[in-house]
Amino acid sequence: MVAHANDMLTNASDVLALSAKEAAAGLPISVKGVVTAAETNWNGRFFVQDSSGGVFVENISNQQPVPGDEVEVSGISHPGGYAPIIRKPHWKKLGTTPLPEAKPVTSERLMSGVEDGQRIEISGIVRTAQLSGNRIGIELVSGGYRFRAYFPIAPKVEPQSLVGAKVLLRGTAGAAFNGSLRHFLTVTLFIPQLADFIVEEPAPANLFDQPLIPLNSIAQYRKDRSPGNQVHVKGVVTYQRKGEDLFLQDATGGLQVKSKLAESVSPGEAVEAVGFPAVENFLPVLDDAVFRKTAEPRTNLEPKMATVAELQQGLHHADFVTLRGRLIERLVRGIGQGADKPDTQTTLVLQTTNFIFVAEKDMSAQNSFLTAIPIGSLVEVSGICLLESSDDGKIKSLRLLLPTSHDVRIIEKPSGLTPQHLLASLVVVFVVLLAAVGWTVLVAKKNFILKSLVQEKETAQRELQQAHNQLEERVKERTTQLKIEMTARKETELQFRAVLTERTRLAQELHDTLEQTMTGIALQQDMVANHLKKNPDSASHHLKLARSLMRRSQVDLRRSVWGLRSRAEEQFNLTNALITSGRQITNDTGIRIEVETVGEANPLSEIIEENLLRIGQEAITNVVKHSGAVRVKIELQFSPQKVVLQVRDDGKGFDPEACAGPKDGHFGLLGIREKTERLGGQVLIASTPDRGTSVRVEIPTNESNGDQPLPPPTEDHEERV
Repeated sequence: MVAHANDMLTNASDVLALSAKEAAAGLPISVKGVVTAAETNWNGRFFVQDSSGGVFVENISNQQPVPGDEVEVSGISHPGGYAPIIRKPHWKKLGTTPLPEAKPVTSERLMSGVEDGQRIEISGIVRTAQLSGNRIGIELVSGGYRFRAYFPIAPKVEPQSLVGAKVLLRGTAGAAFNGSLRHFLTVTLFIPQLADFIVEEPAPANLFDQPLIPLNSIAQYRKDRSPGNQVHVKGVVTYQRKGEDLFLQDATGGLQVKSKLAESVSPGEAVEAVGFPAVENFLPVLDDAVFRKTAEPRTNLEPKMATVAELQQGLHHADFVTLRGRLIERLVRGIGQGADKPDTQTTLVLQTTNFIFVAEKDMSAQNSFLTAIPIGSLVEVSGICLLESSDDGKIKSLRLLLPTSHDVRIIEKPSGLTPQHLLASLVVVFVVLLAAVGWTVLVAKKNFILKSLVQEKETAQRELQQAHNQLEERVKERTTQLKIEMTARKETELQFRAVLTERTRLAQELHDTLEQTMTGIALQQDMVANHLKKNPDSASHHLKLARSLMRRSQVDLRRSVWGLRSRAEEQFNLTNALITSGRQITNDTGIRIEVETVGEANPLSEIIEENLLRIGQEAITNVVKHSGAVRVKIELQFSPQKVVLQVRDDGKGFDPEACAGPKDGHFGLLGIREKTERLGGQVLIASTPDRGTSVRVEIPTNESNGDQPLPPPTEDHEERV
């Protein structure tokens, strides 16, 4: 399948068929299906399945559907950490429906990762069971594979009673993976309803009532042996790694019992254990076991003396044995298992005849006795024998787990005149002689080279001094030339900026005076045309207003020309000017103008007053042109730090999507912004459909408060373009 950016994926199989590169393109997805898994701790995420398959939905939300909901999910594709998923979803519930029929699969297919997100059916043997929040978590073994499953808590069911039961599960397979490498690790089955957890063969009522078998027979042939059945053994504890395993021994041999129980037992105590026979490194082990102490008296343990020949035959695995060997190496490393567990491991590498083995001791601190044993010593070690075998029965390696450091005994310390010491001495003498000869030759060579270098250095120094003098002269000449060029360039830039600034100011001045006045004249002429025949007196009145505006235009033009030369001080009242301009612009439009002054009017600079007047005229002109308002309120607020001009109307507001702007030849709003920003102020234009428009301009009157922000609007607003 080759997906394109405009293709709509409509089923789960199309999503799963995407490559990671295709899924990363964010293709549109719309699928309908049934929610098959949605754990409460997934923060809204869920699996959805349609007739073609199941897919994961990355729904990070407080809203989450439940298994059985029929939903419609729209989103985009994403590579996910393992398989493609649906991201940024929008989903809605269409109803409820029974969960899709589960597809029976083999354990090999399930553990291959291809069933990720699918509702499947599989059977297995429960190996562990425990409460996990509001669910029961179990580990199962099926076809030699081990995986987890979670299902609702069943009434009056003790999780431990499920261990050993054969069960049939129906649920959604979720892959665990390495996200950075996109590698599959294992799979977890999520069972949404208790009806999908079926016990086909219950576990025995009391596992410790089963017959006892010898420790060495758990891997031997028995006619009544069947996969998944637990066995009951008893023995004396030789060593325990709490929460990991313990080692038992009886008259037939030893056995490693793996158990996660945190109960402590001491060497010499007799315990019973029930677990699943297994093979690790081609040697028997009792896996997922539980154990309990017996009332039998404690036994004094004595290790068995073992030979290399016996070990190579596979004997004494998990037994408490004694071996002799010569110490050839020692390693001390931190294993960092926590405060209540060993964090240092001392490893002794020993050799006996032609066989090398290791003895290990885990401790919470470095063992001074073990680290002080001289290399080359002949020692006798007693510990738990752990063999590693190959598939042909040959022993590949041997480890001894030392219960205590006292289980190591020094038989013989190494002699001072060892072959190693003699060889080391010869090597040292040879290295010293070689170094002496080499040093002599090296000194002679260096003397000859040094003389040549001195002569070359003297010649190079003379040449360098000449070049340095020439370079200084050229640097001085070039520095003078650069200063002249930089001065000319700066003067040109300053002239260009001055011209550009003046052109911008002239454009704004022409818009604020001539264009606004011409707009007023045009409006009055329209009124004259409308009333000329029906009401000549009214038409004459509007004609007089047009003339007045024309005279006003002449005054504004003279002021602009005068401003280009030298602006003279004149008496000016901003409030009166706003009232006069507003009434002239809105005359006979039915719009009522109200002007309110708040605070004591402070003297303002001519630039601030003139720009505020132009901003007010532009805002009122916009009201007449666009709003259809019947009332306009102009408010001037004076304070020691700033002056605020606010123009509000009760018109129809505007649609920001349909507003004209600078691209359409409308520069009013742009002029308001530029004037405000030039004075270091801020402007806020707010509009709500059918609720009018507000233009608020805040100009600082000193530098200390010129950058304070405007208060945010209390209503939804859009800027008029």
